[in-house]
Amino acid sequence: MTFSIDAFGTIVIAVVVLLIGRFLVNKIKFFRNYNIPEPVVGGLVAAICAYILYKFFNISATFNAEIQKALMLMFFTSIGLSASFVKLKEGGKALFVFLICVAVFVIVQNAVGMGLATLLGLDPLIGLIVGSITLTGGHGTAGAWGSILESQHGIKGAIVLGMASATFGLIIGGIIGGPVAKFLIKKHHLAERLTHDSQSDETPPTTDVAPFEYPTKTRLITASNAVTTLGMFATCIFVANWMTEIGRGQWFELPTFVWALASGVVLRNIIENIFKIKIFDRAIDVFGNASLSLYLAMALLSLQLWLLADLAGPLIIILLVQTLVLALYAGFVTFKIMGSNYDAAVLAAGHCGFGMGATPTAIANIQAVTNSYGPSHKAFLIIPLCGAFFIDIINAVVIQTIIKFF
Repeated sequence: MTFSIDAFGTIVIAVVVLLIGRFLVNKIKFFRNYNIPEPVVGGLVAAICAYILYKFFNISATFNAEIQKALMLMFFTSIGLSASFVKLKEGGKALFVFLICVAVFVIVQNAVGMGLATLLGLDPLIGLIVGSITLTGGHGTAGAWGSILESQHGIKGAIVLGMASATFGLIIGGIIGGPVAKFLIKKHHLAERLTHDSQSDETPPTTDVAPFEYPTKTRLITASNAVTTLGMFATCIFVANWMTEIGRGQWFELPTFVWALASGVVLRNIIENIFKIKIFDRAIDVFGNASLSLYLAMALLSLQLWLLADLAGPLIIILLVQTLVLALYAGFVTFKIMGSNYDAAVLAAGHCGFGMGATPTAIANIQAVTNSYGPSHKAFLIIPLCGAFFIDIINAVVIQTIIKFF
């Protein structure tokens, strides 16, 4: 029996999932110590409950996909609307260096996947599916490339395999980021865990705040600011949907979320630099953080864990090795190249997020770490831009190049 949940029901359940996650993180020391994000904790509990209901009672639910898509687009739009060219300059050399780290890892990830697939007697392209297609690319990339690999390269079940692998990555990406950062911070004595009093006294500065910094702090906004900000979000999403339709089948075809992010960047800088109108960043940050939390809760809530149960042994081996490789790469390569300091440890947690899961997971990871150990302005400048925009371009180029040889 399958129940269909409408948009309002989906939001209600997602909020309950977030509250469960918040309760468990506050009550269970393990989750706090290892900086596991609240949406990941609550989402995992919900996904396990859904698995039990499906496995033993044949009960499942489908949630409203449109509201989840809308929240995803709001999240990426908020990144774009926060991308002032003045602030982007702050990323500077560090952003470029981090992009090199990420690009190299995409190649490493595919080498590991394809190499292990070959050793285990599988088609190397299956290793590519259990590589950057799903782990760096996520569910959207898995669906897009899965259909191509099925129709043009004869890889049967590529879409199902891709969705299952992306599901695994989304879960693991949200689990390993915090522990990796904690290990680095403790080993190198980079920061001390904040006390409850210091967390409550921490006040975000009114200027020079990167997107998604200080997610738990109060931001004073008015109804007028909220309406104006919602108007900018709606404009960007409208343009994104329009450009997606225009670009379908063309050389400039891009996913809708990329157009949403790009529209946000263009709109923000036209308003700010041409019309000289000050953008109210606090409202953008509130809507961005709210959509991030709800989207991640819905994504985990919608996971069908029984797809993972259908993965063959060799594929589980590949995924586990990929997890280990990412943790080692983030902990020793990304961390060292980015400066071996506290910012580098937070960046390593973010890399774990989108290296195995998705940009929302990456941002949830760095929020969990900074909530425990203090702010990292550099991480909040670099991770959203790299994870939401540049990584998809790099990944697409690498995948396309590899497939040309097969």
